Amino acid sequence: MKIRKLEDEAAPLKLLLSADPSLEHINDYLRRGNCYIAEEDSTLQAVYVLLPTKPGTVELVNIAIEEKVQNRGIGKLLVKDAVSRARLEGFKKIEVGTGNSSIDQLAFYQKCGFRIVGVEFDFFTDYEEEIIENGIKCKDMIRLAQVL
Repeated sequence: MKIRKLEDEAAPLKLLLSADPSLEHINDYLRRGNCYIAEEDSTLQAVYVLLPTKPGTVELVNIAIEEKVQNRGIGKLLVKDAVSRARLEGFKKIEVGTGNSSIDQLAFYQKCGFRIVGVEFDFFTDYEEEIIENGIKCKDMIRLAQVL
């Protein structure tokens, strides 16, 4: 699998929307960050965005994997790639955020070495559509970070 930075190509919006239902948010962080795609035999498999947020810190936003190839370790590969790129670019910390209802993602990021560092209350209440996962209404952003 090859992971590469998108240059003068359109970002895979359909895949990005599978992880974040807000086109407004997606367009905002695509403008400010760098989008990376994972391909196998020139076929799109996954995407993530690295977004510089404050001095020395970058955020891993919108990590999404095509449904047909999920549960094959691609997520861990993407996180490892993002951490490596962030370190090479001189960042000191990488952050990630996920919804309070995203139980699997919370476990996943912790297994990848991230630690919970805070909560942004009511972060998801401005989304057009209500988000329900695992029978829980998604309202708050759980923030996780890893020192590089």
